[in-house]
Amino acid sequence: MQLNRSTSAALYEEAKQYFPGGVNSPVRAFKSVYGPPLFIKEGNGCRVVDEDDNEYLDFCCSWGPLIHGHNNQYIRERVIATAQKGTSFGTPTRLGNELGKLILDNHRYIEKIRFVSSGTEAVMSAIRLARGVTGKSKVVKFEGCYHGHVDSLLVKAGSGLATFGVSTSAGIPEPFAKETLVVPLDDRAALDQLMSTHADDIACVIIEPIPANNGLLLQDRSYLEYLRTICTRYGVLLIFDEVISGFRTGFEGAAGHYDIQPDILTFGKIIGGGMPVGAYAANREIMSHIAPDGPVYQAGTLSANPVAMAAGYAALELLLAPGFYENLETKTKQFVGEVQDYCDAEDYEVNIQTIGSIFWIAFTRERIKKADQIDPQSMERFKVLHATLLDHGIYLGPSGYEVGFVSGAHQESDLKEAANIMKKAMDVVFRD
Repeated sequence: MQLNRSTSAALYEEAKQYFPGGVNSPVRAFKSVYGPPLFIKEGNGCRVVDEDDNEYLDFCCSWGPLIHGHNNQYIRERVIATAQKGTSFGTPTRLGNELGKLILDNHRYIEKIRFVSSGTEAVMSAIRLARGVTGKSKVVKFEGCYHGHVDSLLVKAGSGLATFGVSTSAGIPEPFAKETLVVPLDDRAALDQLMSTHADDIACVIIEPIPANNGLLLQDRSYLEYLRTICTRYGVLLIFDEVISGFRTGFEGAAGHYDIQPDILTFGKIIGGGMPVGAYAANREIMSHIAPDGPVYQAGTLSANPVAMAAGYAALELLLAPGFYENLETKTKQFVGEVQDYCDAEDYEVNIQTIGSIFWIAFTRERIKKADQIDPQSMERFKVLHATLLDHGIYLGPSGYEVGFVSGAHQESDLKEAANIMKKAMDVVFRD
């Protein structure tokens, strides 16, 4: 059975006339999978409907923000009520105060916060803040961690264990890339070597504490604790990029999950309740360096936009309901476990890595902790899986390197349905 996607295909051909590659974000173009990209016209709960009226159980959840599912009534009502009073003022609003207070009152690791409009903007601002606080210029990042399309972070490693960054995009001057040092994940020797050589020039180390942009590369707690220790030893700030993990594995994100205090945190996705929002936060002393209190400049016309603040407040308020995260994790483990058990019984080379309500399907039996452990050839299997799942009403993000998400809107019956379809899809991948 192959679903009719003719309307999506026609819309994509039209979109190519307006947008580079026909999209406004590259992965949406379906270049890593089969067929034209889906044009979605509506979503409710855990399901979306495309322009051909095909319905899908959605495990992309807008790439993570929709922890309560699509078109959540409580969030929607708050957005509508706020928009009826105006959509933007370029001034402080009570709603900004309310969301800031809600976050700070329930997050032990931060004392002040600044809202921006995207995760990329949050990271960019956090890097500038770290440089302003320390007076140093270089940044350390990890191979396999993605931090948005910030010039100095859109880099990969050169040759060697700990190297100056090499740009992964045109338009980034080589001197910008050289301000970034890249090391492998889970390699203490490489970071020890780098810090002992360059610490006097390093402003910060930035990491996704739950790396989830290039597979789900879960690190051991002891490694993250080691990062905290070595950064403190050398007087280097530690930044946790929690754009994905923030408010996903718990209200305090990965910092709370691992009980580790970073110096600066960045947020996005869930913090906006489906609207464009980002934020960065730290203790009072570090945040005092930001204008107008200090010399580190950062501004934004739509920062703390009232409609986005209303959506974010409603979403985060729902997260504080007793048992929310425990129930979500239990559902996710049961769902993932059923598919994994089937793959194990059939001797399929599949390892579904999971934490909280995030999961990632890897076509291997090994636990993957580093980007270079991912076999590029395994993406051919993902292409077959993705196409098969689409034809049977399951939507995953259109790349084998992307993670999946379970939302509060996914009921046990939905997840049972999805697990049964996934098991049959695995048969297609490994038997046909």
